[in-house]
Parts: sequence; structure tokens; C-alpha cells
Amino acid sequence: MNNFLNLKDINYNDLRKIIKDSKKRKIKRKNLHTLDLDKDMPLKGKLLIQMFEKSSLRTRLSFYLAMRQLGGGVHNLRKDELHLGQGGESIKDTAKIISIHGDIFMLRTDSEVKILEFKNNLDIPLINGLSPNSHPAQVLSDIFTIEEIKKKKISNLKICWIGDCNNVLNSLIEASIKFSFKLNIASPKKYCHTKIFNLINSNKKLIKFFTDPKQAIFNADVVMTDKFVSLNDKVNQKKKKKDFKGFQVNKELIKNAKKDFIFLHCLPANRGEEVTSEIIDGKNSVVWHQAENRFHVQKSILLYCLKKLR
Repeated sequence: MNNFLNLKDINYNDLRKIIKDSKKRKIKRKNLHTLDLDKDMPLKGKLLIQMFEKSSLRTRLSFYLAMRQLGGGVHNLRKDELHLGQGGESIKDTAKIISIHGDIFMLRTDSEVKILEFKNNLDIPLINGLSPNSHPAQVLSDIFTIEEIKKKKISNLKICWIGDCNNVLNSLIEASIKFSFKLNIASPKKYCHTKIFNLINSNKKLIKFFTDPKQAIFNADVVMTDKFVSLNDKVNQKKKKKDFKGFQVNKELIKNAKKDFIFLHCLPANRGEEVTSEIIDGKNSVVWHQAENRFHVQKSILLYCLKKLR
């Protein structure tokens, strides 16, 4: 079995196989309805168990559709429905029960420790649906979207991230190193932690850091952002939003990007803060296409985890 926890831990060739399989499966679904099954039904009889400790819309829906279309079933768990934690049942015991009943487990969590504990105690594959330090399924899907729209390998494109140094950026940095694409990051310096700067300093040919978003976005093929204040972000939100005031993606800032740039946002978006409605709804925006591609890519992630990628 294969886990899908962080992009840095997965072989480049395997990441490419996931993207290649996603492309094939998306094409084959062109004339099918949402709940029509893929003709090969490679995961018939398999059960995906999902647990959400944090709010979820896209991840919940996309993994559900992914598993259903592959022929399998899905069961969702909420933390407050289990004995885990408050009821005194350990993660080890919870993992054993999940392993008995399911074939693959997806966890969206507020704790890196829980990811590690489940990994060490599950007998089935584990997928990181989002954690404080990583959002690998989102970023791999973003790469798929970028290459699909631009019709080029991402290694031939210049990517610009403007905004907070969060879990999505962590995975994007890991992807930059794996896929060898140029990544410019624009953020107030004090919001980026040492780990990010260590990775930047170790990969200076690929990754550059700016405190001026106009410099970072110059000649960019792809512009990406996320909420300035993430869910459960334990900071002075009013002060943080003030510090990020000059980092909004708007019509003035995008003048510095290439004319045919594309805009991505993993959503949910705070319109009027990190991005204006004019941009997110504009001709260069591919955010809805990006959201749709989540379940195409996650189908191939599920197959990778269960060693059924062809």
C-alpha cells in the first residue's frame, strides 16, 4: 500500500503517473453523468472512510465523487461522533477499527501528530486531506490544472504565490522542488517561518522570496493566492489583515504578470481581501475549473494508494 501524506515523500515518477492517469480518466468521463461509474470500476467493493476535524466543502465532495465513480463506497466520520479523544479511545485503537472496516482512510486534521499516529497504526493507506503543514492533494490537482490550461509542463512556467505562508504554500514549495518549476513567493517576511526560508535557501535556482508583490508577480504565467487568515489561525486577525493589505491580487497588481496569466485560488475566498471579485470572476481566472479537477486527480490518488495505477 502507499500513503499520500506529503508531496516531498512521493517519487516524481509516481506523481507523474497520477497526473497522467487523471488526464485519461477525465477524458473518458466526457459524456457521463455525475454518478455514472467509470467503466472499469477499479475500486468496486472498496470502502473509503473519511474523517473531518476541520470544515470541508471541496475535499469532502471531491473525495466522495472520486470513490463513487471508481465503483467504491464512502463513509464520513466526524470527530464529535467518535470516542476518540474525549471518550478515552486512543488513536491506535481507532486506527485498528478503521482498518478492519475500511480499505483506505482520508484524514482532514488540525494536528500533524495525529497524521503520524494514524500512519503508524493503520493497516490501510492514509491520505492527508489537509493538515496544518500540508495540503498535497490540492497542490497536485493545481499542477494538473495548470498544465491542462497552459498546455505546457509546469517546469516551463513561472508560478507566483502571493499571500500567507500556510499549508498550501508548504506543499507548493515541495512541488516546486519535485517538478523543477520556478516559484516566486510574496509575503510579509514575519509571517514566513524558518522551515520555508531553509527550503528557499537550499533551492535558490527555483524559489525566490519577495516582500514586494509587484516584483514577485513580474512576468508570471500563473498567479496563486489563499485567504490571508486561515481557519483556526491563532493570530491577531485584524493586525494580520492590515499587514497583508498591499498583497491583494487586483487589477493593478496583475498588470505586472503576463497578459495570458491564469489565476488560481484553492477556495474558500474572502473577496475584497486577498483577491477582488473582478479577478476571481475575470477572464484569467480558472478557479472553478481548478475546483472541478480535484475529484479527477483524487481518483488517481486513490488508485495510487491501493496500487491500482496502470
